[in-house]
Amino acid sequence: MTQARNVNLALVQMACSRDKQANLDKAVERIAESAKGGANIVCLQEVFNTRYPCQTEDHANFDLAEEIPGPTSIRLQKAAKAHGVVVTCSIFERRTHGLYHNTALTFDVDGEMVGFYRKMHIPDDPLYFEKFYFTPGDLGFTVAKTKYACLGVGICWDQWYPEAARLFALRGAEILLYPTAIGWIHAEREEFGTTQHDSWETAMRSHAIANGVFVGAANRVGTEDGLQFWGASFVADPNGEVVRRASYDQEEVVLAECDLAKLDAVRTHWPFLRDRRVDAYCELTQRYIAVP
Repeated sequence: MTQARNVNLALVQMACSRDKQANLDKAVERIAESAKGGANIVCLQEVFNTRYPCQTEDHANFDLAEEIPGPTSIRLQKAAKAHGVVVTCSIFERRTHGLYHNTALTFDVDGEMVGFYRKMHIPDDPLYFEKFYFTPGDLGFTVAKTKYACLGVGICWDQWYPEAARLFALRGAEILLYPTAIGWIHAEREEFGTTQHDSWETAMRSHAIANGVFVGAANRVGTEDGLQFWGASFVADPNGEVVRRASYDQEEVVLAECDLAKLDAVRTHWPFLRDRRVDAYCELTQRYIAVP
């Protein structure tokens, strides 16, 4: 019998104000709270230190971005080291003049940056005008090897893509984390709200099943202009079962115990990785396949 390998994962679900420093202070407090509660890994939501900036195409919002290292990343680095926890997050990165990314950083328990990932899939939808702000990532689907687990950290829109989840898993990720900012457009909630939420959660639970990994999604709450963020941050196990889920409207820390020994058990009973036809998938790199 495989010996248990338990890791405590915390997802921080926050509401954000226009005060960037206050948001950062709150996040650092939640990291301390999570560590005190026994967390080993703490995941913050997408662009956690600002309100979601992409509801409009406004050049003033580029002032919210930071270089890396910068004030936010340095503060999180110190928090990880001070509390002996792994911290991962997404921030608005200023890479150079006119070049910006949505970037996930992971700091190990000693404060060393062990994960650096730039969001690969960039949406352009009503109130999600991310292509105006973010350049697509150019680092591939990198993983973060930490003291407690190997993490694959995607960001929001990445969570819909099975190719991304699979590549994280093939690089050794044991836990997939998705810092997220997703919510309902006011005019659409009554008609589409339930379906939208169910699709969001189902897509990530399927990644857990198909790859035999744990999945955690940290979403924000509160209303910001035209969006009501739906919270519901959750952790799913390698069978796709939701083991913890937050409320739709409250700030919370979701803490879940993840036994990483389950990965081998699940993958041997559901050997999807074993049975992949890697010789037959070359067409996946095509945009579209025209069939005569």
